[in-house]
Amino acid sequence: MTFLAAQFSAQVLEWYDKYGRKTLPWQIGKTPYKVWLSEVMLQQTQVATVIPYFERFMARFPTVIDLANAPLDEVLHLWTGLGYYARARNLHKAAQQVANQHGGEFPQTFDEVAALPGVGRSTAGAILSLSLGKHFPILDGNVKRVLARCYAVSGWPGKKEVEKQLWGISEEVTPAKGVERFNQAMMDLGAIVCTRSKPKCELCPLNNGCEAYANNSWTQYPGRKPKQTIPQRTGYFLLMQHGDEVFLAQRPPVGLWADYSVFRSLKMKRRCASGWHSGRFRPII
Repeated sequence: MTFLAAQFSAQVLEWYDKYGRKTLPWQIGKTPYKVWLSEVMLQQTQVATVIPYFERFMARFPTVIDLANAPLDEVLHLWTGLGYYARARNLHKAAQQVANQHGGEFPQTFDEVAALPGVGRSTAGAILSLSLGKHFPILDGNVKRVLARCYAVSGWPGKKEVEKQLWGISEEVTPAKGVERFNQAMMDLGAIVCTRSKPKCELCPLNNGCEAYANNSWTQYPGRKPKQTIPQRTGYFLLMQHGDEVFLAQRPPVGLWADYSVFRSLKMKRRCASGWHSGRFRPII
């Protein structure tokens, strides 16, 4: 390996103590619930976007019981605009699981946390290490990028063999002491310095042993996801109004806009023009 594990972690921790993020909302009065909520929101989403959503959720749902008892519609409404809505549904399911199976106390063992809907190995490790200081490695998108570049790990991290290799590195470099700071540092390093485009390599604490920096090959790591054809769908919405009321239909629990209440959608335009009139609602477009 490019670094000895102790050297790697020492340089990362030294950087974190000087430059790492320590005052994010979920870092103040840390609890497993707060960290879990933030980690789910941060999946595929940047910190600046997450902060106002996190603050609104904590104001409305200060405990996991409050979240479990809330209607799903309210959870989805507060989530609107954050994207990847399956996260919100899993968040609600997980809160109910905590309420029903753990008496409203957020679980503190890896297997119990990893069993929550929407929580995988890395998220479970982040929750337990960041909130309780338990020794678990992590491998989110930022960490994958740092490790793939530093150790020149080729291939798309979504492939099992590539992910397995990255997990092995993460396990080796995660220190026995200071794991809370180290894991936060690795996420910060990927978000602030080792960014997807235009990384600030000259500011990186690992540039003295980074393979990608030495070979000016950072664009090659991590490997890109194979391109997929994005499906296109054409449809029409029917807006029906009765006085101040507007007709909305709830979507199925899976698929596009799952569980959301939306205008009635139709595949055929001519169906919008005729036949959709009831005694109470009338089409207005």
